[in-house]
Amino acid sequence: MQNSNASLFEMMGQFGHQNLLFCNDEAVGLKAIVAIHDTTLGPAIGGVRMLPYNTTEEAIEDALRLSKAITYKAAVAGLNLGGGSAIIIGNHRTDKTEILLRRLGQFVEGLNGNFIASIDVGTTQKDLEYIHTETNYVAGLPESLNGGGDTTIFAARGVFYGIKAAIKELYGDDSLAGRKVAVQGVGSVGEHLVAMLRNENARVYVSDMTEERKMKIAAKYKAEPITDSTSFEMDVDVYAPCALGGTVNTETVPRMRCKIIAGSANNQLKNEQETTRMLKEHDILYVPDFLINSGALISCYSELEGYGSERTESLIRNIYTITREVIQKSKEESITTLVAANQIAEQRIADVKKIKR
Repeated sequence: MQNSNASLFEMMGQFGHQNLLFCNDEAVGLKAIVAIHDTTLGPAIGGVRMLPYNTTEEAIEDALRLSKAITYKAAVAGLNLGGGSAIIIGNHRTDKTEILLRRLGQFVEGLNGNFIASIDVGTTQKDLEYIHTETNYVAGLPESLNGGGDTTIFAARGVFYGIKAAIKELYGDDSLAGRKVAVQGVGSVGEHLVAMLRNENARVYVSDMTEERKMKIAAKYKAEPITDSTSFEMDVDVYAPCALGGTVNTETVPRMRCKIIAGSANNQLKNEQETTRMLKEHDILYVPDFLINSGALISCYSELEGYGSERTESLIRNIYTITREVIQKSKEESITTLVAANQIAEQRIADVKKIKR
């Protein structure tokens, strides 16, 4: 047990976390973990993710990784929020109940505003409503409850602006007409992105793990269906991973023929340092995922602050400007775009920490 505890604190120290909290309620079947990474900029916000993890350690690692990513995402987007994550260990298709979610809401309420719950893999707006029954510390509620509504369209819009900024860097203008984009994963965010790209007359290729979904989206938007497992090999201007992470790795990079990688998927890079080095060697411009997939987080922030649609759109449009700044910094300092984005986020946190002291 001592070794286990030591390992847990080492993990927290490695990621720089403030809190790791557990809720175990056998009466309702709730096994939950809440990770709070950094609250320098504001209260921690994070999605409630429900998955049947193989081990508790795997769930803890996911919570720590996700919450740190949100800290950086909020910092680089200029939001006054910190990073958090809530994990429910269980199958969201069979184990999820109203009572389980309301019990999580009680747990969140007990954290006194240090953590704000939103939607993630395995949860929906309806689930958030159940959590909201027990606490006001939620964001991403439907418009009928004075929330910001569906966040996926905002997530897609941020990626869209990030793609345009990268296109501007490579070609001198940000027009997408005739540009080739391979969108891997056409769930809600991917579909919205396809619609925006086609609206600007981009040539779009779509892939998905579900054949029926792929063909439906291809037909709906006059896109070209491609094989999911080889979508990263397409000779395109942009490869946009919008499903699971890890598709950009040391095995796939040598087979890539794209000029830009810019998508909504979290944790796109596997073995970050080695992969980013390889991307630079292959002259592929990588737009960091946490930089351009922050649209959903911005929507939640606007909801918490009571901003209107114009202010929300302005914040999301700023992703274009930030992306250009990150690319410029990487060129001037001969560093990767990932390092540049991380440095901008870390500098903002350090600056705000000075005045909070």
